[in-house]
Amino acid sequence: MNQPVILDTGPLVALLNRRDAYHDWVMLQIKSLNPPLLTCEAVITEACFLSCRDIGGTNAVIELAQNGFMKVSFHFDDEMDTIKELMVKYANVPMSFADACLVRMAEQYPNSAVLTLDRDFWVYRKHGNQVIPVIMPDVH
Repeated sequence: MNQPVILDTGPLVALLNRRDAYHDWVMLQIKSLNPPLLTCEAVITEACFLSCRDIGGTNAVIELAQNGFMKVSFHFDDEMDTIKELMVKYANVPMSFADACLVRMAEQYPNSAVLTLDRDFWVYRKHGNQVIPVIMPDVH
């Protein structure tokens, strides 16, 4: 897949945890993607927090960035107003800070898809009304 892929927390944690219910699905997806996957510091923070109980989990998250598998390509300083607007718009969902950053990244990378386990991305829209392409397991 040549389109940019934006990485959410769920797949990142599942990738690193063989016991995660989505580990095999994420591994299959990764084989068809071209690194680096794009992400934001909020996703890195969440993944480190969720992986901290696994031995080496936090280090594994950071090593994925160090080895070029993922790249932090978002600058909150430049996007504060837009992030705040998104979080207000989707307060009823509610939208997390990380999700707001990923929606903004989807706007910045027009041909991108978000690799996620989060069904809220079916609700979120980029540029106000455009569907955000997702790579997500079939969930019924």
